[in-house]
Amino acid sequence: MSNYLENNIDVYGFLSNIYGMNVYDIDKPLQRFLQYFIGKVPSFSELGIFAGRDLLEITDYVDKVSRPRHIMWDINGNRVDRVWLNPVERWAIEKLVLDFGINKPPYHGGSWHEHYAMGFLVSDPGLYCIITITIQTAYALYKYGNDELRRYIPRLIGDERPINFGATWFTEVQGGSDLGANATIAKRDGDLWRLYGDKYFASGVGLADIALTSARPEGGRAGAKGLALFAVPRLNSKGDLNFIVRRLKEKSGTNSVPTGEVEFHGTEAYLIGDLSNGIYYIMEDLMVSRLANAIGAVGVARKAYLEAYEYANKRSAFGKLLIEHPLVIRDLMDMEVTIEGATALVFKAVNEFDKSWRDKPPYSEHYHYARLLTHIAKNVTADAAAYVTRLAMELHGGIGFLSEYPIERWHREALITPIWEGTSNIQALDMLEAMTKKNAHIAMLNDLENIVAEIKAYHNTAEAAMNVIRSTLQTATSLSPLEVEFRAKDILSLLGMQLP
Repeated sequence: MSNYLENNIDVYGFLSNIYGMNVYDIDKPLQRFLQYFIGKVPSFSELGIFAGRDLLEITDYVDKVSRPRHIMWDINGNRVDRVWLNPVERWAIEKLVLDFGINKPPYHGGSWHEHYAMGFLVSDPGLYCIITITIQTAYALYKYGNDELRRYIPRLIGDERPINFGATWFTEVQGGSDLGANATIAKRDGDLWRLYGDKYFASGVGLADIALTSARPEGGRAGAKGLALFAVPRLNSKGDLNFIVRRLKEKSGTNSVPTGEVEFHGTEAYLIGDLSNGIYYIMEDLMVSRLANAIGAVGVARKAYLEAYEYANKRSAFGKLLIEHPLVIRDLMDMEVTIEGATALVFKAVNEFDKSWRDKPPYSEHYHYARLLTHIAKNVTADAAAYVTRLAMELHGGIGFLSEYPIERWHREALITPIWEGTSNIQALDMLEAMTKKNAHIAMLNDLENIVAEIKAYHNTAEAAMNVIRSTLQTATSLSPLEVEFRAKDILSLLGMQLP
């Protein structure tokens, strides 16, 4: 496959101004963030070449021409519920997992910074979603699975061939982000459980070899705290199909990941961890994907910015290049500052998660701090991606609105980031919960005050930002419960704009 790609005519270069760039080597801000947080600049140059060439073309082609297809029956009349991916997309995923080792660092002495930095370079939200739900599955099995479930881990992270795909299926139609409204029931059957119900947004359907799903044990308490976490293999103990894929969904973007609906009719499932801690395991797993959402958002914004920057250096208007017009310079500077600020914030959140990800319920103060930063970063980066990609389209003029060029897709892809893994309202409410019930803002204040005290250059600027944070938190604690909920998104945004 790689020889084919190397020898093929580079048609995509006619459509994209950044095709063929090494998107890692040219991204000095990303390299500086990695140097700061992990003390070294990883060797991601080869991935930068792959992401700036093959992945750009593959993901755009899948979106426009070759979306996943649901294969319900095989030729012999057996229900199989598989998804047919473009073979080049499957090759790209396998290369990311096996050759670049995108899911390996946390489990091989590396850090989560490295995984998320590779996700930044991949950036296509659909393809990175497949990677993310797979590492989320490995995460839960690694921390809370029994020996039988942990045997999936080597193939989920790329230590063994063939690779396995994971998935996380929590959302149901009647509740959406309100997991407490989940109606899927789990009934005990000897050493295993059987699930009855369905999931409405199920990414990775038809790919998943094993999926994580939420269900309420029969007779269990109502609400989110009554949920348990289960692992559902694609095939049951008899080798038969273990669940039904009802359909794939038509989406505005993220078309490289198949998203569908799943039905459980006595589906065999295996309990993960303690029965009473399911919601905590689910929230942990969501922290992994919320950080992925945040890093993917700024990765998309970076690709859109690069397209706009290169276009501005080639396109002439009113007698000079676009890059020579002061307002265009201002737009590009605004985009760059937005991207760098949002990227710094998400890596700060990743850094705190990396320090505390091995914590288990009841969690440490540091874990709650990481969770607080994750809610803020998820929201700020999503807003940044929507803004930057819209402005990048505008700088292209009418061409930016044409679907034949990639700049239009980056904006469509960015618009999922405020929705996936919990909307801005959910992030704001979860932020308040982390503050009011876990006092996570106290750990944040202590950390930030130590950081500001160490800053020599631009100390006055850092102190001014710190004063805004203090004032915002003071205001938040003085409001009534109804008032603070009404202003929760404002509080989240104010904090996010001053961090890290």
